[in-house]
Amino acid sequence: MVRLTVDLIAKNSHLKPRKEETTAQCLKKITHINFSDKNIDAIEDLSLCKNLSVLYLYDNRISQVTNLNYATNLTHLYLQNNCIPCIENLRSLKKLEKLYLGGNYITVIEGLEGLEELRELHVESQKLPLGEKLLFDPRTLQSLAKSLSILNISNNNIDDIRDLETLENLNHLIAADNQLLHVKDLEFLLNKLTKLWKMDLNGNPVCLKPKYRDRLILVSKSLESLDGKEIKNVERQFLINWKASKDAKKISKKKSSKNEDLYLLPTDGKPKLVFFSDLSENKQTKDVYEPHLLHNPK
Repeated sequence: MVRLTVDLIAKNSHLKPRKEETTAQCLKKITHINFSDKNIDAIEDLSLCKNLSVLYLYDNRISQVTNLNYATNLTHLYLQNNCIPCIENLRSLKKLEKLYLGGNYITVIEGLEGLEELRELHVESQKLPLGEKLLFDPRTLQSLAKSLSILNISNNNIDDIRDLETLENLNHLIAADNQLLHVKDLEFLLNKLTKLWKMDLNGNPVCLKPKYRDRLILVSKSLESLDGKEIKNVERQFLINWKASKDAKKISKKKSSKNEDLYLLPTDGKPKLVFFSDLSENKQTKDVYEPHLLHNPK
């Protein structure tokens, strides 16, 4: 068992105390601590490190996040590839900006209420029980609505991400290698996330759906990159024009099937049959005369 203690930090720190300094005074000056891949399984009281801002503890054996309440200046926390089953004891980290929790045993994204500075959350590749998927606590999503800009939820057996609509300032979503299936669900989400400019869904079944890429580009004006491929202006404009043409044909076909494209207009005292297309092109005629529908012009 290896526990992260202030003594261990002092022994391994490159910051050596001056002659007139105590160990406590020296520890207070430390801003970065890196104990990645050191077989750490527990975090002891590190309250002497009052100015700690970046903590690297990835690739260890930590099963519970403890004793970080003192770290009110912490901005970056790296805990990926440990044995953590749930997110807890982080609510006092009010300045936290980036949180890395990938490769643990987390089943629910929760316990992050009050972290109003959190901009990045990485929870990819959780070691989930067979058949289960990563879930989202609505309270945590609501709490992160204003701050979160980057979210990585790849490889978590997720089949629905509509709940992410709350994250109004999200601009980069990484949700590759999940079980997303329906294009309509993604269209719904993109309609809500108007600041999202980059999205990666590679490895999801939905990517194989007909017109998948075209539909997402059409529904989102902000999206600039999809599945690692840039969305160029010429591509978006082509799709916009194609959709407009397709919609126009549908309207024309619908009106034609109801015989609504044939109108009777008075011209020089005599009735004249005019098609809707002709009417729309003749603005003067359209403004002067009120068209009357002829269901049986004969």
